[in-house]
Formats: sequence, C-alpha cells, structure tokens
Amino acid sequence: MTVNAPLYGLVLAGGKSNRMGRDKGAMDYHGLPQREYAYALLEEVCEKAFLSLRSDQAADIPGNYRTLTDQDRYRGPLNGILSAHADFPDAAWLVLACDLPLMDRESLEFLVSRRDPNKVATAYATEASGLPEPLAAIWEPSALRAAKDYLKNATSSCPRKFLLQSDIRLVVAEEDTVLANANDPREREAILQKLKER
Repeated sequence: MTVNAPLYGLVLAGGKSNRMGRDKGAMDYHGLPQREYAYALLEEVCEKAFLSLRSDQAADIPGNYRTLTDQDRYRGPLNGILSAHADFPDAAWLVLACDLPLMDRESLEFLVSRRDPNKVATAYATEASGLPEPLAAIWEPSALRAAKDYLKNATSSCPRKFLLQSDIRLVVAEEDTVLANANDPREREAILQKLKER
C-alpha cells in the first residue's frame, strides 16, 4: 500500500489571460478575486495552499497568501505545476485553475475522497467528455517526475495529453458545471448567469 504524500493545494493564476483581455484571477465572482476564492477552497481540503504566479504579479497579492513564483522552465500550465514540484518535490498537488468559478468545496472534497495515490493522478472529468481535466486534479509526486521526462521529448506541453498517456484515476463530477471555464467574456457572462440562478 502506498503511503499518501502530503496534499498541498495549488491555484494556477499565472496565465496571461489573453482571451479574457484582463487577469482572470483578479475577477470577482464571489465577493473577492477568484484566485483568492480558489485559495480559500483549497485551504479547506489540503494541508496548505499556494498561489502560483508570474513574478510580475507578486505586488498584487496580499501578504497573508502563500505564493510560488513560476520558474519559466516550461510552457503552459505545467510551468506552474512543475515549479511547485521543484519547491516541494515530495508533495502531491491538488491543482485548481483560477478560471473555474463554479468549483465548490463539496466537489473538491469529493475528488480528495477518491484520490488513488497508486495512480499518477486522480483527475476530474465531465460525464460529457470523459477526458481528464488536468487543472482540477490531484498530481502525485510520481506524475510530476514523469511529466518532466515527458516534456524532454514531447511536441506538446499540454497536461491533458500527458495524463491521457498515464495511469490515472478518473472521477466524474457529480455536476459537469463545476468544471465550466471562464476563459473569455462570453463564458464569463454565462457563468455569472449560472451564479445568479443558484
């Protein structure tokens, strides 16, 4: 039986937000910036939580938040995840993108309760797609070591492609809407409407 690695939470908030046109992590859906809302959720289900940021974002973050600065060794979301792994190589990471405003504590607890440390990752999937959502997933240390090797020869830095080639556990979300992205203004408006309907 594998001994569980400590579970830390990581809010990926270092993206450029090109499609949205402004910082997605700074957007307010719940009365505070989304990155801070996601951080609070992760603090409730993990031993500790961190914000993954670009170096030029640090000045915008209140001092009571733990932060990790992207090391810029890789492209895309794996840059933030592997930067965190470099700082805490023995930890598993519950990774949450800052553009999932409908994610809630119950859904995170559901994912954590189904964690399989004998797999490289435990990832949410929508019932509609059946595909792993790498930015709503628990990455075990073995996954991150393997991801570094994968990137040495891969033509794509897409974390989903890596997970599709790996031994993972898929967890179907009880409600697909918790995995709805707000990547552009149209998607943001749709999510704001869903929040009004709750």
